[in-house]
Amino acid sequence: MDEGGARIRRWVRVRQRSRPGLGSVFAAPTAAELEPGDEEEEEEGGLKETVVGSRREKTVEVEVEVEPAQNNDSEEDMFGDYDSFAENSFLAQVDDLEQQYMQVPQLRKHASDLTIKDLCSGSIKHNKLSITTVGNFTELKVDEHTKNQSRHKDVFIEPDLLYDVPSSQVLYFENLQNSSNDLGDQSTKEKDWNSSSHKIGNEELPQNSTEHHRQIDDPCSKVGTSSEENRRKSLKEHLKSAMTGNAKAQTPVFSRTKQLKETLLSEEINVAKKAIESSSDDLGPFYSLPTKVRDLYVQFKGIEKLYEWQHTCLTLNSVQERKNLIYSLPTSGGKTLVAEILMLQELLCRRRDVLMILPYVAIVQEKISGLSSFGIELGFFVEEYAGSKGKFPPIKRRGKKSLYIATIEKGNSLVNSLIETGRISSLGLVVVDELHMIGEGSRGAILEMTLAKVLYTSKTTQIIGMSATLTNVEDLQKFLQAEYYTSQFRPVELKEYLKINDAIYEVDSKAENGMTFSRLLNCQYSDTLKKMDPDHLVALATEVIPNHSCLVFCPTKKNCENVAEMICRFLSKQYLKHREKEKHEVIKNLKNISSGNLCPILKRTIPFGVAYHHSGLTSDERKLLEEAYSTGVLCLFTCTSTLAAGVNLPARRVILRAPYVAKEFLKRNQYKQMIGRAGRAGIDSIGESILILQEKDKQQVLELISRPLENCYSHLVQEFTKGIQTLFLSLIGLKIATNLDDIYHFMCGTFFGVQQKILLQEKSLWDITIESLRYLTEKGLLQKDTIDKPKEEIQYSFHITKLGRASFKGTIDLAYCNILYRDLKKGLEGLVLESLLHLIYLTTPYDMASCCDPDWMIYFRQFSQLSPAEQNVAALLGVSENFIGKKASGQPIKKKVDKDIVNRLYLSFVLYTLLKETNIWSVSEKFNMPRGYIQSLLTGAASFSSCVLHFCEELEEFWVYRALLVELTKKLTYCVKAELIPLMEVTGVLEGRAKQLYNAGYKSLTHLANANPEVLIRTIDHLSRHQAKQMVSSAKMLLHEKAEALQEEVEELLRLPSDFPSIAASSEKA
Repeated sequence: MDEGGARIRRWVRVRQRSRPGLGSVFAAPTAAELEPGDEEEEEEGGLKETVVGSRREKTVEVEVEVEPAQNNDSEEDMFGDYDSFAENSFLAQVDDLEQQYMQVPQLRKHASDLTIKDLCSGSIKHNKLSITTVGNFTELKVDEHTKNQSRHKDVFIEPDLLYDVPSSQVLYFENLQNSSNDLGDQSTKEKDWNSSSHKIGNEELPQNSTEHHRQIDDPCSKVGTSSEENRRKSLKEHLKSAMTGNAKAQTPVFSRTKQLKETLLSEEINVAKKAIESSSDDLGPFYSLPTKVRDLYVQFKGIEKLYEWQHTCLTLNSVQERKNLIYSLPTSGGKTLVAEILMLQELLCRRRDVLMILPYVAIVQEKISGLSSFGIELGFFVEEYAGSKGKFPPIKRRGKKSLYIATIEKGNSLVNSLIETGRISSLGLVVVDELHMIGEGSRGAILEMTLAKVLYTSKTTQIIGMSATLTNVEDLQKFLQAEYYTSQFRPVELKEYLKINDAIYEVDSKAENGMTFSRLLNCQYSDTLKKMDPDHLVALATEVIPNHSCLVFCPTKKNCENVAEMICRFLSKQYLKHREKEKHEVIKNLKNISSGNLCPILKRTIPFGVAYHHSGLTSDERKLLEEAYSTGVLCLFTCTSTLAAGVNLPARRVILRAPYVAKEFLKRNQYKQMIGRAGRAGIDSIGESILILQEKDKQQVLELISRPLENCYSHLVQEFTKGIQTLFLSLIGLKIATNLDDIYHFMCGTFFGVQQKILLQEKSLWDITIESLRYLTEKGLLQKDTIDKPKEEIQYSFHITKLGRASFKGTIDLAYCNILYRDLKKGLEGLVLESLLHLIYLTTPYDMASCCDPDWMIYFRQFSQLSPAEQNVAALLGVSENFIGKKASGQPIKKKVDKDIVNRLYLSFVLYTLLKETNIWSVSEKFNMPRGYIQSLLTGAASFSSCVLHFCEELEEFWVYRALLVELTKKLTYCVKAELIPLMEVTGVLEGRAKQLYNAGYKSLTHLANANPEVLIRTIDHLSRHQAKQMVSSAKMLLHEKAEALQEEVEELLRLPSDFPSIAASSEKA
């Protein structure tokens, strides 16, 4: 016995596997670390190695102090470093230890320093901490006598570092210690003495310092009594039971390693937050963000270093002071990265929500997929607001912040809902991509309204706008009260060329006529080829394909298809061999996503690496072709101008087939966007654009390439019902401005107000304001109240009517709100619920019906196939079979029938057939319509159905529609079999991909969220690693959002109401 009193000693024989230490928390594991390690080398002393058969074992003499352990959950192997429940296993050792420990009452006189101090299963080294593990139980004793006699390095284990110990074991030892506290005052005194005699715990030790502990030569004798054994079941059984329980538990388990990573990230965010709030120039590790953000950009996007202009922009004083900012650069200059860094600063450091507004649904989905991975890693939500998706008002989250990515229309609705609920100040940043769209029609008017309301209602919300094509920036600066930054930087040099006949000229602003001769096109054309390809498209394309990519912009959709076929007719057979297997995979996948159907043109062109790209394709087809183009399987796209404003698909060479978009001559903005696709950063050293023109267009083209970009003008008043009227309705409905003076003052601060001198010639802004308010009042959307003020003129105040509120909440175009109300009211008189046709008619978009031109023979054929219940719907609407028959046969019609109702019913037939068959191809053939148009109709109907639902929620008389429209909206949104809907909720997963996933066994959101991307790549055809990771990240994000929403709901239910009557209030009443 040593002078400190008796200790429990035991020879323990252990088979041990090496495991990662603390270093793995901060560094990615190597391949070697991921594999079972070799056995540890023998220490200088204390280890006696024996060989039994072919097995190497270690005999470790261990001295153990017993102390309460921390409760740590771990996602590691529950059996730690030990292999089995066999005689020499860890559990057997601890079982023996327990038997001895239970005899403490008999051994009290010997156990003056008895504690279980630590359980450690790996060597842990980081910074100044130096730890060497001996076996699994370690004595921590540091008095001078021990230092001089020991042959081992000193072992200091911090209690916080017990993350490698299975939670069931740690919990058990905690309970064991609690039970030992009942042994009496003597035990407590012994522990107090022991803790005062030893220096233990959470202090750092210099790396070079070494201390020793003493070995004891003779093991203690084992003592046990049957009464104690009967009183309590063995430790082994207890641990087995606890481990089994842990294995069956459904709650997620987080490792200590993960907790340490999160702690480190949290600390860096706090540092970055302080750096942002301070006025110093020290911005922290990565533009006020944790170093992890920089690492994630390298990992997910391969971005290792920012361009110089990006660094300059991010370090501008205006950015540091959180002033509003507009910045403009050429396409492909890297504008989005700056916006993303600013968004992450707002989410992580300032802890406020962010709204990002993008022009198209496809771009919203692309951005959602790209940023979901960051959200998972950095702890914020990424929420989609596009089409029929999005919750109003958004869920209020107390913990994590949200990044809302929205289309222009949904962004407006989101801002309205935040203002209405008094939460607009929670929005720290609004980012607008393609800011020049503020000057484009009704969508521009909606964008202007959104930004004007943010500026007026929240002085703490920063606005960032970016675009590649801005000119009259001064007006936008004045409207947004913003600073301006611009640069002509482009990562890849762009050379512009014009082709006239056989000659190619380079665009040169210094030349007298704006161009200089470059070269003659040298091509051997047969007479047939000259006739088929007078513009030499084949020659221009074959200069770059198949090793580089090429985009050919065509004026119309039909021209895209014709050009693709023509090019393939004259391409060499050698092009068929380039990535032949992968091209066959593309064809196979196109068939799979289209139920065995394949466009005959694509069937002929894809083997050559060529395809067309326009709105006539379905979303599934477009996505698959874009993926194939991005990976180089397809090398040439013939496309319309919409591709230039949509997803990012750059090319080595861009060819403009003609200086026209449809029948309109090309605008400078459109031209810049198209040629901006030339040159792929990191792939090409140069980008080329070639505009093909005829002699007759030469003068116009020379003006096109030399003139400045078109100015950006407000459409707020020009788009009357979608613009100024909708704005006034929302201002009064949200109580932002309710009297004439306030409304006029608001209008002066809009983009239109800034440009009123240019845009208004005959009427003043005051006159237009009064005229618009009078129109809304006459339409029954507003009511006017008179306010008498003494000694002053009479002032008018306005309040919104029920119909007005329903229109504003449903974002219904005011041109149709009275018609919608009338249709819904009439529907209540005889709503036919035997089929979905009547409901589908009520949710068919009015604006699409006005542009519809029915095929009367098909209309009559479909009408004659209606069931009696469905014919009742047509009769209620006033459309008879006789009328359709006469139209089909060309007979004169005496009875007048509303054309809009007839057209709307025809589109309802298309949607109704589609919901029954869920196959766009068969419906496309049946109605002789492009499949892309049918899908656009479906998307529009889903969005309008969502609007009608919100409209009905505000009007009590339409209560019956609410439940019906919820289900119909879901059916229209996905239009697939019910089992695929959970998978299609994930951004970027369309019907074809959902079918592949479902057939591979991924049948729910949870399955996909827990999928291994590497396994997905092997299981799912034509899925790249990048796409697989994005898909899994998006699924995880959606799952976390749903879980968080449920948790918030539970907390809300359990929280004591703020207006709960207090005892004091009750006693006062008494």
